[in-house]
Amino acid sequence: MSQPETTSTIPPFAAFDHQPRTRLVYGVNSVAKAGELARELGAKRVLLVTDPGLVAAGHAGHLHRILESAGLTVALFDRARENPTTRCVEECAALARKAAIDAIVGLGGGSSMDTAKGCNFLLTNGGRIQDYWGVGKAARPMLPLIAIPTTAGTGSECQSAALIADEQTHQKMACLDPKAAARVAILDPALTVSQPAAVAAHTGIDAIAHAVESAVSKKRNPLSLMYAHEAFKLTVPSLPRILSEPGDLEARGKMLLGAALAGLAIENSMLGAAHAAANPLTAHFDVVHGEAVGLMLPLVVRFNGQDPATCQAYAELASAPEIACVSDGVEPALDALIARLESLLNTAKIARSLADCGVDRSMIKTLAKEASKQWTANFNPRPVTEDGFVSLYEAAFQPRGEGDGSATMVG
Repeated sequence: MSQPETTSTIPPFAAFDHQPRTRLVYGVNSVAKAGELARELGAKRVLLVTDPGLVAAGHAGHLHRILESAGLTVALFDRARENPTTRCVEECAALARKAAIDAIVGLGGGSSMDTAKGCNFLLTNGGRIQDYWGVGKAARPMLPLIAIPTTAGTGSECQSAALIADEQTHQKMACLDPKAAARVAILDPALTVSQPAAVAAHTGIDAIAHAVESAVSKKRNPLSLMYAHEAFKLTVPSLPRILSEPGDLEARGKMLLGAALAGLAIENSMLGAAHAAANPLTAHFDVVHGEAVGLMLPLVVRFNGQDPATCQAYAELASAPEIACVSDGVEPALDALIARLESLLNTAKIARSLADCGVDRSMIKTLAKEASKQWTANFNPRPVTEDGFVSLYEAAFQPRGEGDGSATMVG
């Protein structure tokens, strides 16, 4: 007896092969377990990678003592910088070689963790960081990495990519390899309380953008959607809370966990045009990454929303934190999503036009050319040409306030 034909309205998903690489250890004061966890990985001599701000805040010293109390020898590299460069990574690797380390601990935001990963590439596989630009370029195993984020933003602790800028060209290179992923990520909300309000705002917007873009990317799949939707549900209501009440550990915890889950969403589905448009703004005009992504995000959502399947995906995302209900219509849900994003940008005091960021309008064609060549642009659900990025940048020069993202149409 033949089976009846069936049809499905569910759009096809990209295939995926998921093997969890990173153990997540979550909880207030969970950083106290760092030494014990390092020893479980067989570590005896560890490299602690961090930045000057975390040294001044006392976090680096506290972690240093925790590691030493577990019987570990600790070498310190405290010169990680925002948007780490090839030179920064080379200096870190030189110190690691001299100390003959057998494990790495990255403490900080995405920059510290990217520096730690970049160092790991060079230390274990040799050559230059440019040799690992792309996917799966490391031939040999890498050292165990423990990632301890102090910001709720990049989700780098749950990703296998290191983003390193070429010291000369300022081109950001994404070096992806499963071996680069952290073996353990320690998510301690207490570590995020000391971050300045502007850092909390910028990194929080970045985490939200990760959830939004990964939820609609060409590589989205059931697994990545689960992570993206949960990340969005956790971060959207929590960001305003941590900005108004910095000591709210519950909201801090939700932001930190949401950022990590968004990182897992990226790891399984990638990003899109908002990140592609943001990178040239940082390279040429030093616009902070979270601000650049946030400024472009509502415009990209409006652009992508002109595709019916993507509009449906945005509507379903908006329903996660009950911004809108899909059953009331996908287009109203898209409008509600954009309005909420605009509101969050205003709460985070993100610049509302590229002019406010000091961007030179005469550079639009150069920016668009570079954006169209960004790796993440390939995963945007709606194809974006160089001319498309010109239109997005032009629209981003128009001042926008709360709730007017829907007024700017990008073709």
